[in-house]
Amino acid sequence: MAALRDPSCGVGAGGPRAGKSRWRLLVLLLCGSFLPVVTGLLEGLYCGTEVCYDVLGVTREASKAEIARAYRQLARRYHPDRYRQDEPGEEEAATDKFLLIATAYETLKDEESRRDYDYMLDHPEEYYQHYYAYYRRQLTPKVDVRVVILVTICAISIIQYYSWNNSYNKAINYLVTVPKYRIQATEMAKQQGLLNRPKEKGKNRRSKEEIREQEEEVIRHIIKNNIDIKGSYQKPNLSDILLCQMVLLPYYLSSYLAWYASWIYRFTLCREEYGEQEKLYVIRRYMKLSQSQFDSLEEETRQSYLERQLWIKENYEVYRKEQEEEMKVKMATDPRMKRYRRWMKNEGPGRLTFMDD
Repeated sequence: MAALRDPSCGVGAGGPRAGKSRWRLLVLLLCGSFLPVVTGLLEGLYCGTEVCYDVLGVTREASKAEIARAYRQLARRYHPDRYRQDEPGEEEAATDKFLLIATAYETLKDEESRRDYDYMLDHPEEYYQHYYAYYRRQLTPKVDVRVVILVTICAISIIQYYSWNNSYNKAINYLVTVPKYRIQATEMAKQQGLLNRPKEKGKNRRSKEEIREQEEEVIRHIIKNNIDIKGSYQKPNLSDILLCQMVLLPYYLSSYLAWYASWIYRFTLCREEYGEQEKLYVIRRYMKLSQSQFDSLEEETRQSYLERQLWIKENYEVYRKEQEEEMKVKMATDPRMKRYRRWMKNEGPGRLTFMDD
């Protein structure tokens, strides 16, 4: 005889299994209430809860011309300056309507914005991606990046030329005060007849200050035209500023490639002997000097490099070691270096003291 079950333990009577199922259902409902509602229209993006196509009265397949035509018609109708208000409060509603129409047009007239908007309508579940795409476009500068780069290069070039010209003028002003260059410039001015002028009489007679200023200008002009300044204080050249360098970059690059190919062909494949310019180039590369630094050396110094045949690697290594030994001897015998080493040993840079030198 079959035994009877206790009704309190049955599934249909609301036993433990039924209680667990109800708790799971309740937890799912609570969790679902906190999830965002999946919809193709997000408040604060584009036209908000309105469809931009419906705002303009066009379909999703409408062309740019149809969208522009619909916008012009609605703008003429709802523009605040032309809208006729029959009842109080309609002016504010018309303004909101006009802003919504303008927003719809701004969204659909641009191909990229329209593509993102259509993607939002087709994929409403990716709301975080829609927020990111919308605000990325809103915060991105509307100016072309190429224009920004060009303006930046021009600004840097102007500052570079002004700074370079300022340094050059400072160097000229200093050289004018050096007796050596001043005497040479005065002699050259006298030889050219720039300072030997007849005495002026009558109304055209100038004061001593005016004559002295003119003489200073003549001396300055002669020094500027005859002095050979190398390095950072040399005369500014437009071809060396950043803008011209960027424009001439293809020419420089092609010239360098042609020169490098010729170097490989002549001195590596054909085994030709170096000329004087090639020897100086190899020496400069060994010394790791720029072209301007190497050009600033005295002519006698460069000739001594050629006499010692420093373009040969072994000879240059011997020369480099000799220079290092001379520098060590100089540092050991120089009184200033001795005082510096004594100060570093006894006191060091951690103390603040008075020194004779």
